[in-house]
Amino acid sequence: MAVTADMSVSLDLVASGEDQSLEHPFGSRIGQAQAIHAWMFDHPEENAAEIAAITAAGAFIMGRNMFDPGRGDWDLDWRGWWGEDPPYHAPVFVLCSRPREPLVMSGGTTFHFVTDGIEAALERARDAAGDRDVSVAGGPGTLNAFLRAGLLDELRLHIAPLTYGEGLRVFDGVPDLRLVPVSSRTTPHVTHVTWRRAG
Repeated sequence: MAVTADMSVSLDLVASGEDQSLEHPFGSRIGQAQAIHAWMFDHPEENAAEIAAITAAGAFIMGRNMFDPGRGDWDLDWRGWWGEDPPYHAPVFVLCSRPREPLVMSGGTTFHFVTDGIEAALERARDAAGDRDVSVAGGPGTLNAFLRAGLLDELRLHIAPLTYGEGLRVFDGVPDLRLVPVSSRTTPHVTHVTWRRAG
C-alpha cells in the first residue's frame, strides 16, 4: 500500500489561487473555468487511465480548503463542492482545526474531520484503505506538508500547458527533495508525469 498524490498544475506549478471563495473555488485568477483541470473534465476519454488511478485509492486525505471555502466555524449546511455523491466513493479525511462529526454522503463517501495533524490523518486513512493506496488529494499546501514530512511514496503531476505567474505552488517550502522519474505521457491538453520517492 502506497501513499500517492495527484495534482493538476500549470507549467509554473500553480495548483490554486490564494483568494479562494465560494464563487471562485480555485481563486479568482484561476477562475471557475479551471483550465488546469480541463484534461479531466473536458477530455476524460483521452485520460481514462490517469483518472482511474486517482479514483482507485482506498482512502483520501485533503485540507479543509479543498472541502469548503470557510476559514472559521463550520457551516454545517455545507456538504462539500461535489453535491450529494462526491467522486471519492471511499473514506475522506479532512485536515482541520475545528472538530466536526463525520459527514456521510451517497456513493460510499464519508468525510471524517481530523484535528491532530497529517500523521494522525494518514494513520486513520491507512486503516480505512486496507490493502489499497492512500491518496493525498490536495490542495497544494497539504501536498507540500506531506512532501516536507517525507510521507509521500508517489507523486503524479498533471501539467497543463499554461502559466499563471502567481498562486499556491507545489514544492513551495519543500527542501532537499529527491524523486525518481517513473513515467510521462503527453496529450494536447496535459502532460502526466509520475515520480517515486528515492531510496
